[in-house]
Amino acid sequence: MLKFIKNHMESIEGIATYPMISLLIFFVFFTVLFWWVFTATKQHISEVSAIPLEDDNNPLN
Repeated sequence: MLKFIKNHMESIEGIATYPMISLLIFFVFFTVLFWWVFTATKQHISEVSAIPLEDDNNPLN
């Protein structure tokens, strides 16, 4: 089965660009995420972390 898939994929022209594009998207996403984590203010982090604990507008009560 793997041999069939490998032979089929090798017959497609330009197939080698897709792994490079996915690697680039992966790298850019995690680089931006890493940058956001280290530049976020402590006030923003504390506000966001308190969101699940807020009880106003709770339709279950």
